[in-house]
Amino acid sequence: MTFNATAVAAAAAHAAQTTTQQLYANIDLTKLSWLEQMWAAWYIWIDNPIIATGLMSFLLHEFVYFGRSIPWIIIDAIPYFRRWKLQPNKVPTAQEQWECTKMVLFSHFTIELPAIWLFHPMAENFGMSTWQVPFPSWTTMLPQIAIFFVFEDMFHYFAHQALHTGSLYKHIHKIHHKYSAPFGLAAEYAHPAEVFILGTGTIAGPVLYCWYTRNLHIFTVYIWITLRLFQAIDAHSGYDFPWSLQHIIPFWSGAEHHDFHHMAFTNNFSTSFRWCDRIFGTDNKYREYRARISAQKAAMKNKSKSEREEAERQLIAEIEAEGLRAEAIAEGSMPAPKTVKVQ
Repeated sequence: MTFNATAVAAAAAHAAQTTTQQLYANIDLTKLSWLEQMWAAWYIWIDNPIIATGLMSFLLHEFVYFGRSIPWIIIDAIPYFRRWKLQPNKVPTAQEQWECTKMVLFSHFTIELPAIWLFHPMAENFGMSTWQVPFPSWTTMLPQIAIFFVFEDMFHYFAHQALHTGSLYKHIHKIHHKYSAPFGLAAEYAHPAEVFILGTGTIAGPVLYCWYTRNLHIFTVYIWITLRLFQAIDAHSGYDFPWSLQHIIPFWSGAEHHDFHHMAFTNNFSTSFRWCDRIFGTDNKYREYRARISAQKAAMKNKSKSEREEAERQLIAEIEAEGLRAEAIAEGSMPAPKTVKVQ
């Protein structure tokens, strides 16, 4: 018996092509929505479901991440918007933006690309749909996305707190705290280990949900990832507009909540919601700061613009100094203050 490698390769290619064509053999694509038709066309064109899903997942992440970051880069370059910047004296330079971009791309290709590529085969084993059409209804997808938001927020809260302790902070999380005044691109500026740790909260929700219910489509996951990226980038934007989501949904965290975390190092460990910080008392310094801001604005209502700005700078500098001390204590370069027991 002779072995014909060419014949085997041709047979394998034919089998793959036949399999791809058979995916939609019993579906009338003309009755689907435009997006569903494009979805099917993508899988037919790539002709390999695993490659098609992996490639689409990674491209979605890159387009959304940098697509959402670009508007914030433009806003940072326009002085008109400084009136809404939470730390108006700290605008990222072009060099800082570029250094941040290089680190983010490194993490994307070394950590996120393999994780994204391996996610869908694993999730498919738990029953997740990928190439299938039509998509689930909104009444199915919206509760699933809400569950993912709540799960990720709670996971991130506790994991983020852990990253603020000892060696985990000194050798991992410290990189993300390079910028005391964050900007959009810095949302995923982090040590690769941190990208993996905190990214687990984003992916584990869908995986566990799929394992338990056997009812999840990757299209729902894509919507969830898109919203999560928008949330993370906007929270690091450094701007608090009157129309920002936290002014519409009171329990939404937003940039105003997370910016304080970078400025003061402590407090506000959650991502999307303020619940965990309020329940566990890790927003006390933040609330004191907001109270001081309100009192300062009321007291200086009749002062000049330059006087108000100077008072704001002094308050921010005070909070930052406290944050630097807290950071030094966390990484062990400064002893924690001793508490005196009263007999």
